[in-house]
Amino acid sequence: MKETEAEEYLQIVRSEMNMSVEADEEEVRNLIAEIVYRETKNKGLSLKDKEYLSKMLFDSVRRLDVLQELMDDDSVTEIMVNGYDKIFIEKNGILSLWDKKFTSKEKYEDVLQRIVASCNRTVNESQPIADARLFDGSRANIVLSPLSVNGATLTIRKFPNEVFTMEKLIENGSVTKECADFLSDVVKAGYNCFVSGGTSSGKTTMLNALSGCIPINERVITIEDSAELQIKNIPNLVSLETRDSNSSGCTSISIRDLIRCALRMRPDRLLIGEVRGGEVTDMLQAFNTGHEGSLSTGHANSSADMLIRLEAMYLQGMEIPVEAIRRQIASGIDIMIHLERGRDGRRRVTEVNEVIGVRDGRVETLPLFGEELRDNEYVLVKMGKLKNTKKLERFNGSRIF
Repeated sequence: MKETEAEEYLQIVRSEMNMSVEADEEEVRNLIAEIVYRETKNKGLSLKDKEYLSKMLFDSVRRLDVLQELMDDDSVTEIMVNGYDKIFIEKNGILSLWDKKFTSKEKYEDVLQRIVASCNRTVNESQPIADARLFDGSRANIVLSPLSVNGATLTIRKFPNEVFTMEKLIENGSVTKECADFLSDVVKAGYNCFVSGGTSSGKTTMLNALSGCIPINERVITIEDSAELQIKNIPNLVSLETRDSNSSGCTSISIRDLIRCALRMRPDRLLIGEVRGGEVTDMLQAFNTGHEGSLSTGHANSSADMLIRLEAMYLQGMEIPVEAIRRQIASGIDIMIHLERGRDGRRRVTEVNEVIGVRDGRVETLPLFGEELRDNEYVLVKMGKLKNTKKLERFNGSRIF
């Protein structure tokens, strides 16, 4: 079917939808089906062609237009739109240029506005950057022109429908069974864990897997920029999400604001999706005030780099001596877990370190698991024993590593 012909059908749908703005999805589907039947009655289209046309029209008015096909494809993990006519996808860890595109810049911009409107956010000339959560939980980032020189960009990070568990990570080769058993035990026993890694290294996936080890009788509060965690096993769960300011007068609510609010909600554990700045101050204070077993993530190239970044981010929120910051880090974080994404697209744990204190003015860590080169392949192996076993010893039925 020619693009001009499909556009004509779309205009008819939009004009007739104006009379039923509040229509739910089922009503819109029925309306589209009626229009397709009426307008193609003498066109000789097969039933399959009519069904495809109906889906395409529905995706254009209520979903993500041409991108909906990618959203429905579970093998696509990331979608990157560089202007309306260039769409790249990540599939099985490989990036490639997709063979389809938006038919016009206006259609693309309409989809961008639909994305932010769905979660009460705004993107415009005065607020050209926006993060949003799609209806299926996927994360979207939008940057408008002129910040994005070649046109508005949209990046969608998709998340699997199935919840990732430690067993699934073992199956995928992301972590060994020995390391997974250790991480499960320290989470159950209430060790504070911090997950680091580069972009798209699997930090959120690991956080989901770790959260599956939390005892079901605890009260857990999650704090994220865009809610991504898929926690199914905790009945007493509260999920908090930040908010941007908008033209309607709503003030912004930051990660820092939500951490402070969460501490008044009697949490057993806090799960902080990612720290990027001064909110590290509040995170570490929460980790140091009895909320054992809390979890968080951050961007870094290694566990050692993450410790340095935590110091730098802490200084953004409060001016105190670096020695005091290091003591806060050492007393608040028990276990550092680092992940990397290989050239083959596989995401894996490469380091697990215990934070054991401050020595000679530096945060001291003890390697527990690390990679060794064996037969031209890096393999995760056990490197040391946990030094602080107190929490494990008091946890009923735990093993001592």
